[in-house]
Amino acid sequence: MSSDHHAHRDSLRHLDDYLNDSKKILDAWDAYSDEHTDLDGWPHDDHAYGMRASQRDADTLTAFEPLRYGARHLLATAETQLTQLPQNTVQSRWVYQLGVLRDALDRLNELHEQWLATRDALPTTARPGTADFDDALAEHHAESWSHLDDWATHGKTLREINSAARKARSPLAPIPLPAPLRRIATRK
Repeated sequence: MSSDHHAHRDSLRHLDDYLNDSKKILDAWDAYSDEHTDLDGWPHDDHAYGMRASQRDADTLTAFEPLRYGARHLLATAETQLTQLPQNTVQSRWVYQLGVLRDALDRLNELHEQWLATRDALPTTARPGTADFDDALAEHHAESWSHLDDWATHGKTLREINSAARKARSPLAPIPLPAPLRRIATRK
C-alpha cells in the first residue's frame, strides 16, 4: 500500500474520530444548555454558562487537532474523486459542502496563525492559568467554534464521496497494477 493510501486512511480515521467526539461534545452542551437556561433561552448564570461554552469551544478545537493536518489532503482527494465519479452517483449538495469545509478550514488556519501571533505578543508573565493568557485563548476558541461546527456538520460528506468512489471502482473493473508490478507482469 502506498504512503498516500495510508495517509488517506489515517485522515479518514481522524475524521471519524472528530465527527464522533464533536457530536458527544455538542450533545453534552445541548443537555447543559437546556438545563441551565430559562424558557426563552437566557442563562440562569451568565458567568457559569460562559465558562461552560468556553469549555465546549476548547474541547471541540482539541478534538479537531489530529484532523487538521490531513484535512487539506481529504478535501483534495474528495475533489479529485468527485470529478471521476459517474454523474448519476454524485449528490448535488457535495460540491457546496466541500466549499463550506474548504472555507472553514481556511478560516481555522488563519485563526490558528492569529492565535500564534497573539500568544507571542503577550507579556512574558502571561502563562496558561493567568487571565491575560486564558482570555486570549478563550477568544481564539470562540472564534474557531463555528468553523469547527461546519466540519462537524458537513465532514461526513468526505466519507460519502469516498464510499461512492470505492463503489464506482466495482470489483468487475480491472484494477491497474502499480508500475513496478506492471513491468514484472509484462516480462513473463
